[in-house]
Amino acid sequence: MTRADRVAALKAAARERILILDGSWGVMFQRMGLSEDDFRGQRFAEHPHPLKGDNDLLCLTRPDAVAGLHDAYFEAGADIASTNTFNATAISQADYALEAAVTDINLAAAKLARESADRWTEKTPQKPRFVAGSLGPLNRTLSISPDVNDPAARGVTWDQVYAAYTEQARALHEGGIDVFLVETIFDTLNAKAAIKAILDLEDQGYEPLPIWISGTITDRSGRTLSGQTVEAFWNSIRHARPWAVGLNCALGAELMRPHLAELARVADTLIGGYPNAGLPNAMGEYDEGPGETSGFLGEWAGSGLVNILGGCCGTTPDHIRAIAKAVADVKPRAVPERPRAMRLSGLEPFELVS
Repeated sequence: MTRADRVAALKAAARERILILDGSWGVMFQRMGLSEDDFRGQRFAEHPHPLKGDNDLLCLTRPDAVAGLHDAYFEAGADIASTNTFNATAISQADYALEAAVTDINLAAAKLARESADRWTEKTPQKPRFVAGSLGPLNRTLSISPDVNDPAARGVTWDQVYAAYTEQARALHEGGIDVFLVETIFDTLNAKAAIKAILDLEDQGYEPLPIWISGTITDRSGRTLSGQTVEAFWNSIRHARPWAVGLNCALGAELMRPHLAELARVADTLIGGYPNAGLPNAMGEYDEGPGETSGFLGEWAGSGLVNILGGCCGTTPDHIRAIAKAVADVKPRAVPERPRAMRLSGLEPFELVS
């Protein structure tokens, strides 16, 4: 199957049913009890910086662990695997002095996900599996000063963010992904750099791929960390004509629901939601079980809010299995047609209907 065939199959599947994304990576790696040596492998045995906790690096040093998680999520019922590349940019990998390994990490991650997806597609051709290339939010922001005494200060420039996302997007594309997933967005300006990096690949001769953009509402205020409401966020990124838009992380399903409902009201594209397994407890762990999470997400589906569901922090293959079962017979949300209007945004949305 060519990539064009896979993209067509992905879009066709989304018209027929609610698609299922995989769940958390971090919690599963933690359960493996991986050591510093696991993260180093042979290639980075002499690296001068501690590497434990750099989960993306496992694509190079423990590919068996990464492939095993892809298989576990596909076995649980996931349609889409996200690549293990949430922090695989030069900016984020600078924390480990591994900027030079970024291209290799992304290529390896995409290939591992691709191989697993193809294996499962061969097993169940009636349920093809797909790969979403994950581009995370970065550990620096273009919109917020890191210095409370200097509101104009920035820890990074637009050109640096754009270059970092360009390197990552190019490698993910070459590794064989089907869709770009710009996820856990707390700063829309960072997301805009990622979007431009992806769109500019077409000018460099790369085949255009669908884009899924997922924002993060950081608390009960209903705003991103950089201050935008859900509708303002959508107005800021709708020019990319994303295949899907949605929310993930920060909140559990119960608290995320009203914000996802607002996005479903204003966005004329597919809606995806993958919340945390509730809020973390005092030990930073997630207590919400598969039955509770799937109950919330089943209600979302029954209310016609979503086209894609999955799990973020604290979710496991058991959560994904329960979610897939809960929505197996539920129709996906019908994409609305919105009236023609000029829609702008700052922190708040502005709409002028002609």
